[in-house]
Amino acid sequence: MAEDILRAQLPNGLTVQLKEIHTAPLISHWVWYRVGSRYEQNGKRGISHWVEHMQFKGTPRFPPGTPDKAIARTGGSWNAFTHMDWTTYFETLPADHLALALELESDRMINSLFDPQEVEAERTVILSELAGNLNEPLFLLSNAVQKASFEQHPYRNEVIGTPEDLQNIQRDELYEHYRRYYHPANALIAIAGDFDAQETLRQIEDWYGAIPAGKPAENPTTPEPPVPEERHLAVSGPGETVYLQIAYRSPAAVDADFFSMTVLDSLLAGPTSLNMFGGGGISNKTSRLYRALIEKELAVGVSGGMQATCDPFLYDLTITLRPDSNPDEVLAAIDDEIKRLQDTPVSPQEIQRAIKQARAMFAYGSENITNQAFWLGFAEMFAEYTWFSGYLTRLAEVTPADVQRAAQRWLPPNQRVVGIFYPLNGGQV
Repeated sequence: MAEDILRAQLPNGLTVQLKEIHTAPLISHWVWYRVGSRYEQNGKRGISHWVEHMQFKGTPRFPPGTPDKAIARTGGSWNAFTHMDWTTYFETLPADHLALALELESDRMINSLFDPQEVEAERTVILSELAGNLNEPLFLLSNAVQKASFEQHPYRNEVIGTPEDLQNIQRDELYEHYRRYYHPANALIAIAGDFDAQETLRQIEDWYGAIPAGKPAENPTTPEPPVPEERHLAVSGPGETVYLQIAYRSPAAVDADFFSMTVLDSLLAGPTSLNMFGGGGISNKTSRLYRALIEKELAVGVSGGMQATCDPFLYDLTITLRPDSNPDEVLAAIDDEIKRLQDTPVSPQEIQRAIKQARAMFAYGSENITNQAFWLGFAEMFAEYTWFSGYLTRLAEVTPADVQRAAQRWLPPNQRVVGIFYPLNGGQV
């Protein structure tokens, strides 16, 4: 619960959130920065993700490769992720090695080298990663749908960037981006696990307290309205399967409708997890689209979902078509189900089942120490920790009328993007 959290802010602006969990001798230490692809301009798309890569390329204290060996010796793990709204780094380690995580992250908050040779090596790595993505049907389709869903907002861009920008970004631009956003006033430390919170706060002060404060990142954008009219697009590429993706504007995480849409998603396509680590799966065989598409042999797969974001993003439905299916027929079947949600209130029994499934998915993704530490910071990137601690209560409060109103508000057929992926050469790779 929220009252179990020790919160503090150091004089240099660093926010700290600590949660004691004494079920296992482990800790999970996360550092969150308020920077991601939403903070990028044309010409520098992908720079936040590239900076994340460079954070693993050494400091004077920790040359490249030495942190990996140090963490491996403890039996721990570490990683990082770049998102639209944030970038985060974490270590999950035996509890008696917390100091290693504090030392590593406080050091690379300010001392990363950005060696020119390493920069060029990572340019090759990221361009290769992007090239691989561009051979994936669902990446091609999602990328096209996402771009078509926004005209100005940087949410239109994939986090990994574009080939042209990745070819042109220079070392000094990467370093400037790092120095602008990687500092205490733009960061949050979240730690969960087997420790004493007051003692750990003193350790954080020792490791991070002397780092100079910077200026918090300003919100660089304002929300973009829905698309003015329905847009259709077709994408082709290597593959064997036809996919259909439909994207509607979704509420920001702090919008009360986010919870109504979460229940709607559970009811319509099956529950999805907000946690990047998953944490269990629940069948979507009771969902309306499963019955309308899979059981009627129009499709072989259906999924839906939305992300917790600062600004309104996208609620999308992705359908894997059967080889003999007509995309227009599949779209018409989906529209029938959405219209039914808009016109007819959901029965109390069905909505309770959808809420139960959404609650279970959320619980599965919140149970271990790494996930608990993740949520300590993640919720603060778009709201505050009480958003997480009150999540299950908010879901339970969703009514049939809420779902119907959300369907009417967020799923109008004239404000969406419909994309279809067609495999080249009749499905021959």
